[in-house]
Amino acid sequence: MTKHQEHSEQATSTDRYNQAETAELATIAGNVDLASGTAQMERPTADTAPKSTSAAPLPPPALDIVNVHVTFKEKRHQLPVLNGLSLKVEKGEFVAIVGPSGCGKSTLFHLIGGLLKPQDGEVLMNGKRVTGQRGHISYMPQQPALFPWRTIEDNVLLAGEVASSAAFTAPSALPATRAEALAEARQWLASVGLAGFERAYPHQLSGGMQQRAAFLRALLSPQELMLLDEPFSALDALTRSDMQRWLLDIWEQHRRSVLFITHNIEEALLLADRVYVLSNRPATVLHEVQVPFDRPRRDEVTEEPAFLERKRQIAQWMKEEQQKARLSG
Repeated sequence: MTKHQEHSEQATSTDRYNQAETAELATIAGNVDLASGTAQMERPTADTAPKSTSAAPLPPPALDIVNVHVTFKEKRHQLPVLNGLSLKVEKGEFVAIVGPSGCGKSTLFHLIGGLLKPQDGEVLMNGKRVTGQRGHISYMPQQPALFPWRTIEDNVLLAGEVASSAAFTAPSALPATRAEALAEARQWLASVGLAGFERAYPHQLSGGMQQRAAFLRALLSPQELMLLDEPFSALDALTRSDMQRWLLDIWEQHRRSVLFITHNIEEALLLADRVYVLSNRPATVLHEVQVPFDRPRRDEVTEEPAFLERKRQIAQWMKEEQQKARLSG
């Protein structure tokens, strides 16, 4: 065999191998980790024998709530609040919760934050049991909760200041000096439209601007998991719409793991990858809704038939729960 023939045969063999590898990658794509967008595989080279390839095991969820039960006791009375509730938030996933008022959504957040312990069940983060432990989440409440005596930039820095003194925070996760932290905060403030307000006080900002500062404070916390508790409920409709678009844009850039409480079904479908629908108290998961719309999300998606159908279905489930509450009350 001549060198030219040998080279030609080797090239043909390499082409066949590359085609086979491409087909295998296409087959395995259905199991790619959506949080990272990749499957870790060993890629053979043309001059080595083909090796078997397989997707790496998926990482544990950022949050895993497993069959939790919570009952409040007062004297001789007992109030069941959570009844065997289970849910997950994968790494880099945006998950929303909707449910009737008073069903236990805020209690669930207290449980995740370590302020409460369940009578049964457990809370895991990244595969580790953290039931009853504090300091593992960043949190944004319904109101901005900015300290009035601190400037906006100092409010934004607060989460890092608290975290720097906490034993669970790795030093590498935080800026080395206050000057570095301040410079980072000012860059972020500019990126969210608050340039020029760094030294302002909260009362000098509009409601939407205060919410941006509060969200930025949560975003700059070193914890991976963010809990957002109806952060836009106090805003007018126009400001709320602007904040939804702003939150989507920021989240698309950084893909933090988010658990988001809202009473607004359209908001849940617009923002989230999945939506959990809770029952009346004591709450359990009634339905888990997959949100199939592409990211980045377009505002026009709210007018698509598939979006409207899911909105109608969730509203029907909520209406049925309200009717059950009235009949049992």
